[in-house]
Amino acid sequence: MKKVLTGLQPTGVITLGNYIGAIKQMIKYQNEYESYLFIADMHAITINQDKNELRKNIKSLLALYLACGIDPNKNIIYIQSDNEYHTNLSWILECNTYFGELSRMTQFKDKSSKNENFSAGLFTYPVLMAADILLYDIDYVPVGLDQKQHVELARDIAIRFNKKYGDIFKVPEPLLTKEGTKIMDLVDPTKKMSKSSINQKGVIRLLDNIDDIKKKILSATTDSDNKIYYDMENKPGISNLLNIYSVIKEIPVKELENKFKDYNYKDFKEEVADAVADLISNIQEKYYRLINSDILNEILDKGMDITRKQAKIKYEKVKEVVGLGR
Repeated sequence: MKKVLTGLQPTGVITLGNYIGAIKQMIKYQNEYESYLFIADMHAITINQDKNELRKNIKSLLALYLACGIDPNKNIIYIQSDNEYHTNLSWILECNTYFGELSRMTQFKDKSSKNENFSAGLFTYPVLMAADILLYDIDYVPVGLDQKQHVELARDIAIRFNKKYGDIFKVPEPLLTKEGTKIMDLVDPTKKMSKSSINQKGVIRLLDNIDDIKKKILSATTDSDNKIYYDMENKPGISNLLNIYSVIKEIPVKELENKFKDYNYKDFKEEVADAVADLISNIQEKYYRLINSDILNEILDKGMDITRKQAKIKYEKVKEVVGLGR
């Protein structure tokens, strides 16, 4: 079975848009591939982090993904920093990566332009990302267009290393994620729902209070003609609510247009609010059951044991061909 790898930064925030656009796709992948899923806590510290918040977010993120449907029996789940071979390999790969390659990374240019005092880690973290991938002979890395460049760098490093030292690394392929249903901001439905939105009334987080979630949907921006049909250009608010309901209920939008053709906006919003509330209530129930249990540590310990054994074999092979050690 082909291997797929996904890294998750422990931000502690997952929106309804993240769930619909990304997590549901991950649930699909876990049934199609041998899936590696790691919490990228070392990538997180390329910018300053509060240590207590970071540690809390690691467990919270895992519990939330499990509550959303990520199956620990179908994924090898681990924390990046639990495995020292990631950073050990990263240093060797850095010595086989060119300064010019890293300076051309789009995300580095974007983030460094906003902060004069950026860390060296922000510059070199794409090489750590390459190590994350190459340690496990990964076939596919699911990415959006904004991350495709990093997988291409991992490919370039692997090909260069193999030419120099022999057939050591599998060359990974980017698995361009098909654009899931894009969920828009409830206040400004012309913009994608984002955790960093200025007006938080337009954003639904999976750990928000259920009553607050309903209020946000009931006050969502719509239009004045009181007709329910899909038209993202002229009726972005109604179209966004139709998309949300469609994905949750797994009913095509065309069928929903017929279902809701005689509804007024108030009744339509109430039905969408109830559907979202039911979904998120179920996720939250599972989350709060998991967050204080020993299951999370058991999953992470198992993942750490599996990946450290695999990574050690690959790292020792690299170390030998490079000429390190005794």
